Amino acid sequence: MAPSLLASAASQILAAPRRGGRGRRRLVIACSAGAGAPPKLVTFLGKGGSGKTTAAAVAAQYYASEGLKTCLVIQSQDPTAEQLMGCKIGNSLTECAANLSTMKLETSKMLLEPLDRLKKVDSQINLTQGVLEAVVGEELGVLPGMDSVCSVLALQKLLNFFSTQRNSSQEEFDVVVYDCNNTEEILRLIGATERARSYLRYVKDLAEKTDIGRLASPSAMRLIYDSARPNGKTSEGRLSSELWNDIEQLIQRISVWFADPSKFACFLIMDPRRSISVSSALRYWGCTTQAGGNICGAFGYTEQRFEIHQGVAEKFLPMTFSFLPFLPTDSSADWSRVLNSLSQNAKDLLRNTSNKVYPSVSFDSVQKSVTLFMPGFDKSEIKLYQYRGGSELLIEAGDQRRVVKLPPAMQGKVGGAKFVDRNLIVTIR
Repeated sequence: MAPSLLASAASQILAAPRRGGRGRRRLVIACSAGAGAPPKLVTFLGKGGSGKTTAAAVAAQYYASEGLKTCLVIQSQDPTAEQLMGCKIGNSLTECAANLSTMKLETSKMLLEPLDRLKKVDSQINLTQGVLEAVVGEELGVLPGMDSVCSVLALQKLLNFFSTQRNSSQEEFDVVVYDCNNTEEILRLIGATERARSYLRYVKDLAEKTDIGRLASPSAMRLIYDSARPNGKTSEGRLSSELWNDIEQLIQRISVWFADPSKFACFLIMDPRRSISVSSALRYWGCTTQAGGNICGAFGYTEQRFEIHQGVAEKFLPMTFSFLPFLPTDSSADWSRVLNSLSQNAKDLLRNTSNKVYPSVSFDSVQKSVTLFMPGFDKSEIKLYQYRGGSELLIEAGDQRRVVKLPPAMQGKVGGAKFVDRNLIVTIR
């Protein structure tokens, strides 16, 4: 049956009153639980001007002060990070302080390395018959989407999340703090692996089930595979099915890596005095959940933090909320003073992330219901679809679509849905 929007009463999202009224919710404050292992990749999400770059600089300085080999990676021509760090940030690793390196991602320069790899492999298999060799990399401009691809490749070099084995020839860091040029790019990055698996399935079908695919795909696959060399392997002497399997396993491994809060930690950052900044943070919480990622905590960044009412932090329950010290951006920061003013709550939040994640999906096999945590969204923004004979749900909210696979014992048609206190509760018949 063709997929359709569940618009009937059985699948309409209904507003439901909260049991017992609004009530009061306790404010969760982070408490010291010892110095656990920090996440490998850290980033901050929030509205422009809310303090993302400053938060990234504070986090990088904190991790380095704890003796962790840290790298601050920025993806913007904005000089704020250089001003705060007190050092020039170039497109290659530069040591800025003890245990702390910095690097600026510039896509126009990063394009050259993958192009050179393609040329080297093409010279061996002669797929393009010299056309690729004639391409001058320095003449190429940056197209939409290239920033995201190149940033992933750059982070891979620093973190080596493509491989299960350590590559001694490349420098690895204990922590990489990534200051992306905007939050939307991070959301695309978080959801990229799951989306890539869908595209890969269709591309594989084209390669194996069409005449042009069977003709062109073996050479094209070899060109791409040998240029990327996942796990250091080449395609020599291997079947196409083995290469497809390798790519699928690679995407799965990366997907698991980015979904693990002990590896990849996203934090919200906002100015608690500005309602639009708070609303944006709530929205990005929901968008991150929809993209398949986790938010590990929220930070307020403002000069008058003691004037902030408890109500702002309560909006982010059950997530932990803390504050970062305010830094003027018109001069280099006094990092000794800044780190001394960093609260223990903030340190714990930055350090211990694996136990601070609220589950985004839960299944109740007795009631045959699925509960999806969807903060930041209104019920009118959520659409529910069902595909593939009742084996999964597709939830659309904001600019993200999320597929939830149902356990075998719970598969079936949607019987009803309601929206209760940031949760979409779907009943399966």
